[in-house]
Amino acid sequence: MSTLNISEGMHLYFVLTGIPGLEKEYYWMAFPLGFIYVIAILGNGIIISTIKSESSLHIPMYYFLCMLALADLGLALCTLPSTLGIFWFNYKVIAFDACLVQMYFIHTFSAIESGVLVAMAFDRVVAIRNPLRYGTILTGGVVCRIGAAILTRAVCVVFPVPFLIKRLPFYHSNVLSHSFCLHQDVMRLACASTCVNSLYGLIAVIFTKGSDSLSILLSYAFILCTVLSIASGEGQLKALNTCVSHICAVLIFYVPLIGVSVIHRFGKHLSPLTHTLMANAYLLVPPVLNPVVYTVKTKEIRRKIIQIFTRTKITVQV
Repeated sequence: MSTLNISEGMHLYFVLTGIPGLEKEYYWMAFPLGFIYVIAILGNGIIISTIKSESSLHIPMYYFLCMLALADLGLALCTLPSTLGIFWFNYKVIAFDACLVQMYFIHTFSAIESGVLVAMAFDRVVAIRNPLRYGTILTGGVVCRIGAAILTRAVCVVFPVPFLIKRLPFYHSNVLSHSFCLHQDVMRLACASTCVNSLYGLIAVIFTKGSDSLSILLSYAFILCTVLSIASGEGQLKALNTCVSHICAVLIFYVPLIGVSVIHRFGKHLSPLTHTLMANAYLLVPPVLNPVVYTVKTKEIRRKIIQIFTRTKITVQV
């Protein structure tokens, strides 16, 4: 593919990469990949609509779950056009500015999801340590302010990133390692010092995911202390059972994130396929698995899914 440059030699676009070594199978791989995106979009959409329509779910725990579903939905929609464009249409080109926009929204929704997981951990702390005051501590106004703070932090922290990339020259390779734009991946192609970008990226990660993971750990330390103080074993299990879904969501989000970070830092000798699969897992696993986890644990969501399938079956028969 020919490289299109502006008068100074700057690239006007980047070339995205699908799965290295499997180029001939792209068309057939697009179908399971498309199915994964359908599950992510439908699953999170059902969660949002169920929480909106079911008055019994109008409590802080499910408001935060709705925020998590919105973040997952945003992540899935950010990567869908470029990923399916590669696998279905073999369209690998993304304009420079479009790449920056996609990069901004991917990192913003990722930061939002991390913040929502902290809010959900706080919700569990309040519910287990102060169950009688749960409704008075986490009022609707408090939940709205927490959501606004999560959104503001994510938007403000990620906002400088595209501008830091924009100032860098890109004269040589313009081939990215993934089917979407990530800050680290774009930054490595620059033909100038990226110290400022690396430093700000480190600060942003520490301020968001680093502090969030520490907050979640501290929250569960408080929860464990409270649970261990409960006299009956049945009471302890009941209290811990309310945290299972959130623990799964935390693992679903942070395990791929840690894997990607470790591979980027220490896995330069690994094959490009490994890097690609880990990056895709980091962005696709949470939107797909979170709805599954919360569907299993929430009967109202299960009932909603059954109603949708019943209506679909009736429509097909008619």
